[in-house]
Amino acid sequence: MANQSIHSDFGGNSTAAEVMSTVDLAGRLALVTGGYSGLGLILTRELSRAGADVVVPARRPEAAEQALDGIERVEVEQLDLADLASVRAFSQRFLERHDRLDLLIANAGIMACPETRVGAGWEAQFATNHLGHYALTCLLWPTLRSAAGARVVSVASGWDPAWSIRWDDVQFERGYDKWAAYTQSKLANILFARHLDRLGAEADVHAFAVNPGYILTPLQRHLEIEEMIAAGWIDQEGTATPGLFKTPEQGAATTLWAATSPTLATHGGAYCGVA
Repeated sequence: MANQSIHSDFGGNSTAAEVMSTVDLAGRLALVTGGYSGLGLILTRELSRAGADVVVPARRPEAAEQALDGIERVEVEQLDLADLASVRAFSQRFLERHDRLDLLIANAGIMACPETRVGAGWEAQFATNHLGHYALTCLLWPTLRSAAGARVVSVASGWDPAWSIRWDDVQFERGYDKWAAYTQSKLANILFARHLDRLGAEADVHAFAVNPGYILTPLQRHLEIEEMIAAGWIDQEGTATPGLFKTPEQGAATTLWAATSPTLATHGGAYCGVA
């Protein structure tokens, strides 16, 4: 899983606005899953500011419309990543309306949720974080191929060598562990980006995985306060541990850099984070 070090002028304190300050995306089309909450909202805003048209698939379109009010060139569409029928329906509508897609940012996700089954009995984190994005990318492949230099960015997490795929029980049918299920889904994101880049290079489609760092967002909605205190994330008053968390603006920066930086033109498949 090791990657060659890639130099950037940006660092851990860089913001999304700083990364995008000289980027011109006029005439480009981007798609951001979960693009109306947390980091996704910042991604959508900055892509729009840079001139891109942005499609935001949303499980709750009304909430998305409200959150995105005032951001230009944004189109909200119904999509539930945990429901493959919904993914297929969205993709068909997208293909009927668009003939190219320049940026696909697989940002939506859930973390450490109680055991939940979706679809054909799939574990919810693996289904939402990986399978839904896998299917979406495959179904939209014709539009990615049609764009010159399209990129797919998978928002993963910090990677640990101890992470693994439970190949003999991917859906955690023999004992559920919320953190093992989460890290499995994020490792799948990283592996998918790497292999997609290998397959897509001939079509000038490149893929990257991103570690945005520690950020307090709605992603933590399934965690109890006591659990976050025990983990050392926050104190008894709910104040974040100094120096541990980035701001959402800083957390979105790495994803936008992976989506737009010319530096990465020859580094497809890279796992991007701040050293």
